[in-house]
Amino acid sequence: MNIYTKHGDRGTTSLANGMSVSKSDDRIELLGTIDELNSHIGLAKVLADASLKERLSHIQRNLMQIMAGVADPRNLDYRFTQDETSALEKEIDQIESSFPRAKEFVLYGGCELSARLDVARAVARRSERRFRKVEQNYGADAKAMQYVNRLSDYLYMCARYADYRVQNEKTDQIQDQVVRNIMKGL
Repeated sequence: MNIYTKHGDRGTTSLANGMSVSKSDDRIELLGTIDELNSHIGLAKVLADASLKERLSHIQRNLMQIMAGVADPRNLDYRFTQDETSALEKEIDQIESSFPRAKEFVLYGGCELSARLDVARAVARRSERRFRKVEQNYGADAKAMQYVNRLSDYLYMCARYADYRVQNEKTDQIQDQVVRNIMKGL
């Protein structure tokens, strides 16, 4: 079976239920945006430590479930629960309490990992907006929408923590160099 169907050549595609819709349909826009978000999270995973990599993989699986629910909204197997959102909230709280977070506007790109996470966060925010439009026009899983909202907060905190860790590593390196220079002089 070929990967190409040629149905898209006419500007249409199909939802999971077989309904043919325009590629500019709000649901297709949402699916594409979540797919983009998932790809950016994958890009961030390349630089993440094992713990964050595992967590981001779990989030990617959740995003696939959300996409399945958008493509087939009547299938209750794809419905989201509050549990995943609550878990994200708990992690956000843990991360935020683990370092002194700056409260002013942030200049993104403190390190490559944080920059990748910030791009994913921005795409998550766009997903939220697309989700709202789908919800208004077709109905949508409210718990999945809430999860995507919290996900952008989670990605923001992970990015800020990555910046914090890199800054502390630089400070430690500078301190070590100063100590070595002092020791040479003795």
